[in-house]
Amino acid sequence: MDNPVRELARRLGENAEAVCRHYLSNGRREGHYWMVGDINNAAGRSLYVRLVGGEGGRLAGKWTDAATGDHGDLLDMIAVNCAHANLGETIAEARRFLSLPPSNADTQGPCPLRSRRARAGSAEAAVRLWAASKPIAGTPVRTYLASRALRRGGDLPALRCHPHCYYRRSEEDGTSVKPAYPAMIAAVTDLEGSLRGVHRTWLDPARSTKADVAYPRRAMGHLLGNGVRFGLAGEVMAFGEGIETMLSLREIAPTLPLVAGLSAAHLAALAFPAPLRRLYVARDRDAAGLAAFGAIVERASSVRIDVRPLDPRLDDFNSDLVRIGRQGMTAWVRRQMQPCDAAHFLAD
Repeated sequence: MDNPVRELARRLGENAEAVCRHYLSNGRREGHYWMVGDINNAAGRSLYVRLVGGEGGRLAGKWTDAATGDHGDLLDMIAVNCAHANLGETIAEARRFLSLPPSNADTQGPCPLRSRRARAGSAEAAVRLWAASKPIAGTPVRTYLASRALRRGGDLPALRCHPHCYYRRSEEDGTSVKPAYPAMIAAVTDLEGSLRGVHRTWLDPARSTKADVAYPRRAMGHLLGNGVRFGLAGEVMAFGEGIETMLSLREIAPTLPLVAGLSAAHLAALAFPAPLRRLYVARDRDAAGLAAFGAIVERASSVRIDVRPLDPRLDDFNSDLVRIGRQGMTAWVRRQMQPCDAAHFLAD
C-alpha cells in the first residue's frame, strides 16, 4: 500500500482505544489490549487488539483473532466491520472518524482484506489460542472438572478456558452443532517449558460435560515428544494418556510430577527429563495402552530409567476416582508403588 494509507493506519493506531470503543463496542479493555469475540463485534475474547506500542516493533492497532488465525490492522478491521466493497470506502470512513478532510486516496479501487491466517493446526495458531484464553477459576472448565471428581485446589497453570472456541464441524456432526463452545485449553509444552501446541476439550456448560459433538477433543501444534505438565520434573514422575486420568492421580498424589501425552502414540514418544530415574506409567486398560507401555520400557532401558506400571481397577483412573472414591483409589495405587514413593507422594 502507498504511504498515505500507511499513515492513516498509524493515526488510527494512535487512537486505538477510541476506534475499538466505536467499532468493537461489545468488547472491553484488559491491560494493553481490547478484547472482543471477533472482527464483526461479537461478544467474547477471541480477538485482541493491541492498544499501545511495544518492544520489537509491535504497533498499536494490530489485532489477532486467536480462534481463526486472522490478523491485521485497524483499517482491515474497519473494512470488515463496515462491510466495505473497496479500499476507498474504508479510507473515507477512517478519515471521517479521525475528523480529517477527504483526500484523493478516497477514490482508490477495490482492495481485499489484508488479514493473514495462521495455518490450521500450526504451533502459531496454538500460541494465539492460548493467549486468548484465561485462567479456569470461575469458568465452565472448573465446573466440568468438579463433575469428574477433580476438586483439588490450585488454578492449574497448564489449563485455561476459552469461552467461545471455534469448532470445525465434521461430516459426523449433525446440523444442530454450533460453530463454537466453551473449551478447556491445555498447554502442550516441551522439556524447557516452551509452548508447542494446545489440546482442546469442548464443553457443554449446561450439563457440565463434554459438548455433544463428534470430536469433543482435538489437539494442534507440535505434539510429538511433548505433553501437558502438572508439576516440575523430578527423579520420580508419572506419565499417562488423558488429562483427566493424570488429574485423577493428582487428587491422591498432589506433589507427584505428572505428564499427559494425550494419546497412546504420543505417550509412547514422550521425552524423558534429565532428572528422571523412576517412571510410573498410568496405563489405560486397552491394547493401545499396553503397547505404549512396552515402547516406553524399551526406550527407558538404554538410559537406566526404572519403569513401572500403574493400572486402574476399572477402565481408567478417573473412573476409579468417581466410582470407588479417593480413599479406595489411594489404597489401590499404594499397592503398585515403591513403598518409599507411596510414603512420599500419596496423600493421607
